[in-house]
Amino acid sequence: MRDHAHGENASHQHPDVWTGRATNRVQWLLALIGAACMALGIELAVDSAWTSGSAPLVMAVVGCIAAGLLVLFGTLAFVHVALKVDKEHLEVRCGHIGLPRRRIPLSHVVGASYTSHVTPRHWGGWGYRWRPEKGTAVVVRRGEGVVLEMWDGHTFTITVDDAEAAVREIEARLGPTKPPSAPAH
Repeated sequence: MRDHAHGENASHQHPDVWTGRATNRVQWLLALIGAACMALGIELAVDSAWTSGSAPLVMAVVGCIAAGLLVLFGTLAFVHVALKVDKEHLEVRCGHIGLPRRRIPLSHVVGASYTSHVTPRHWGGWGYRWRPEKGTAVVVRRGEGVVLEMWDGHTFTITVDDAEAAVREIEARLGPTKPPSAPAH
């Protein structure tokens, strides 16, 4: 790490792109449960001694596979969240394929604040969440997070490791103090 001389421009102290992430290892257990449901459905379809007709067998197979897929992909999508902050945008990507994804221009952000206590219980579970009284959030684990205050009055909360550093990086990149759509006087 390089020491900066006193009085040097603050923008030189920040990397071009700041990245952070948060991971929830508990959700891997849920993904395994989803895979087990799928395996049960496949096992029933391939090697079943079902004697009470084909309709109940088909319903059991389809039900197990559908529940397994829902749990498997629903949990894998939110095993981790990645946050990237560059000079103009903030990007949030979830899971291994990066979906859902949200790209927010920094010109739409009023400010950022650190919160030490984000929990899935307060947001109604893990994942991409919206609550009318709280705003929108991406919650993959309990712990620290970043709360963005947007020009439109909404908030966007992201669980991320080293959220204090994320807030510093976002605040250092914020532009003018008036909304981009406000007319100049």
